[in-house]
Amino acid sequence: MRVLVTGGAGFIGANLCKALADRPEIERLTVLDDLSGGDLVNLGGVRADFVLGSILDRPLLAELVADATTVIHLAARPSVPRSLADPVTSHTVNATGTLNVLEACRATAPHVIIASSSSVYGDVIEPCKHEELPTRPLSPYGASKLAAESYALAYAAGFGLPVLAFRFFNVFGPLQQADHAYAAVVPAFTSAALLGQPVPIHGDGKQCRDFTYVQSVTDVVTDAVLRRVTSPKPVNLAFGAKVSLLDLVDALAAVLDRPVRTSFLPARRGDIRESRSSPRLLLDLFPDAAAVPLDEGLRRTVAWFEMTMGSGARRRAEPDAGA
Repeated sequence: MRVLVTGGAGFIGANLCKALADRPEIERLTVLDDLSGGDLVNLGGVRADFVLGSILDRPLLAELVADATTVIHLAARPSVPRSLADPVTSHTVNATGTLNVLEACRATAPHVIIASSSSVYGDVIEPCKHEELPTRPLSPYGASKLAAESYALAYAAGFGLPVLAFRFFNVFGPLQQADHAYAAVVPAFTSAALLGQPVPIHGDGKQCRDFTYVQSVTDVVTDAVLRRVTSPKPVNLAFGAKVSLLDLVDALAAVLDRPVRTSFLPARRGDIRESRSSPRLLLDLFPDAAAVPLDEGLRRTVAWFEMTMGSGARRRAEPDAGA
């Protein structure tokens, strides 16, 4: 197998490339990334060819896809708040960029796996979000990811392209950065807690998420690559956990073995009240798939943050450190 990963230097992409590089079935692994959100450091020690470039560069895409038997399309402009600040760029990268990838794939018909998002559901009132629900995005980000998955499934129906579209739910873990204004909740909470700062909670903290440790995602995607799994429907890639932000603070405090302070901020536009997956279709396609428990995922994430922030991070966070 010759695998091309767009966005492979990013958080999920680099974790996935590490998993794929260890598989003997993978003859060649190529990463395409413009490094707007990723970092070459993430790919340190990974057996992969790196190409600096954009999914908006159609000739480059055509050249790289022509040599691939599998294309994993992860490149995107993430973040709901970022899309509200700049909706046009989110559309250009997430929707038009995906269309460019699919057009390149149409010529040689590789197996295509693309990343969509739970944001496509919006605030549909249902205990668990399942793939038969209507989609009502609340942000340009959600709309752009819905456009991306819709194009992929339309290319499968219209051109016979073998496609699998995953809807990711709040993926977290090592390599996910906290040093920017649009950081996801787990790295933002972890970084603040390790620095002894209050974790920022927008709203009342009772909003619920289906936090999914990154290895749970990479295990499923790797299996999909090796078995060339396809689906005429999008597939949720999460396991049905219901964790409020307040629950997350408590879990983080348990991992750190000390209280974690909180700071409540105004609710943000575009935020979804409850995002929890129904994993039925996922488990139909991947019966051996299993979630890494939240506490274990947080332990691994905290360990990575402590390593990258320096061994003194936990000591600096102690209330009486330096006293």
